[in-house]
Amino acid sequence: MTYDNRPVVDPAGDAPVASGARVREREVVREGIDPAYVPPARAAGVVDTGPGVSVVLRRAVVILFGILQALLILRVIFLLLVANRDNSVVSLILGITDPFVEPFRGMFQLDRVSASTNAGRAVLDVAAIVALVGWTLVEALILAVLGLLDRRRDVVA
Repeated sequence: MTYDNRPVVDPAGDAPVASGARVREREVVREGIDPAYVPPARAAGVVDTGPGVSVVLRRAVVILFGILQALLILRVIFLLLVANRDNSVVSLILGITDPFVEPFRGMFQLDRVSASTNAGRAVLDVAAIVALVGWTLVEALILAVLGLLDRRRDVVA
């Protein structure tokens, strides 16, 4: 909640009632707005109880696919920068993402691009990049289907 430090003006006159008084911004009557106006949703007795089931499902899908996309990006970066596969974090991420990359292996003639460096063998995992694009399209499809199931609540007074 924000406060406005403008002086409070007496409604009958233009003289300030108190200088430096703190007035809530919502209570300040702005020109052209009828203070007796009540929005139709409030007038009809509609109470917003929170997000519906479809909104919660959409949020869950976005979170789950966001985690998957972040893990796939980390996989590509780790393989490209020759991360130590004996490291527990690297092996965990590679192990988690393997089942999600596997359906996209062999889709193209070129699955991996390798280059030898001083640190080891850098790998650009093309299948993981294709998997990232593929799972993003699956997410978009699921969100579109959930959008079709979403109902709007219109109140007729």
